Amino acid sequence: MTRSFHTAEAERLAKAALTAHGVGAAEARPTAQALVQADRDGLASHGLARLPYYLAQIRSGKVAADARPKLERDGAVIRVDARHGLSFPAVAQGCDAAAGVARAQGVAVVSVTRSHHFGVAGQPVERLARDGLIAMALSNSPAAMAPWGGNAPLYGTNPIAFAAPRAGADPLLIDLSLSHVARGKVMIAQKKGEPIPEGWALDAAGAPTTDPDAAMAGTMVPAGEAKGAALALMVELLTAGLAGANFAFEASSMFDDKGPPPSLAHFLLVLDPARFAGDFAARAETMFAAMAAQEGVRLPGARRFEARAAAETITIPQALAEDLETLARG
Repeated sequence: MTRSFHTAEAERLAKAALTAHGVGAAEARPTAQALVQADRDGLASHGLARLPYYLAQIRSGKVAADARPKLERDGAVIRVDARHGLSFPAVAQGCDAAAGVARAQGVAVVSVTRSHHFGVAGQPVERLARDGLIAMALSNSPAAMAPWGGNAPLYGTNPIAFAAPRAGADPLLIDLSLSHVARGKVMIAQKKGEPIPEGWALDAAGAPTTDPDAAMAGTMVPAGEAKGAALALMVELLTAGLAGANFAFEASSMFDDKGPPPSLAHFLLVLDPARFAGDFAARAETMFAAMAAQEGVRLPGARRFEARAAAETITIPQALAEDLETLARG
């Protein structure tokens, strides 16, 4: 059974659940918006299904409900301390500051430390691209992938997102996990008691598995095999390495309320194309037109924007809806 909610209604429910657990209204708003947008975009693994996990971790103290992000600027470098709170308010503050710095200096770099689950990596870069800027975002996450040739998880699935503005059209949006699939999809299969396709994950012994329980106890298969594992290492260094936060293998799980805060890190690079040579938008459209000339080719991000435009409401499992309503009552 499922329940449908209008977008605004779903955001109110999520904000009520967050504020009932001590999250400030200013911090609850971007969190609720991010989760509901994920559901609208067809990304249920990063939508409202995540909220009960967040709230359980707030109750245990693994997430600081009353955290207020602290932002510092050093030239083009913007440092944001999430203070062990949820990531969304810290990332929103970083994006606000980066937009102004990039316009003034041509480039801005945001480093977020002591943070939590990054959510949909494409959201902050899309926001910046809609403001005429080019943006790339990286985040580390708790260990789920082994170095290529190894069998013990050291890297997170570590998403990478990129967005570029287009004149009179939705931005180009690239959003991918460095594992073959996002670990959240395994989590959903585990909750449903359904098998996963072979090729998604390995068990604790390093053997391929279709059992989601064995997959969660084992490791994810990196996208592109050795290449994906190398990129995951790059993300670890640009996020946790620069921010002084936890590397993936040092971070606690985001799927339970045990242990200390995960203390993850995020990294955003923001460019103002107007500060570079040539007309970026026109040059980009030359590439996009060449792509569209090939039958069956879609620009990255198009499917997501189509799903969002068609989603006046979101639909979630009835059990989740009842759980959130209970949590909203405190």
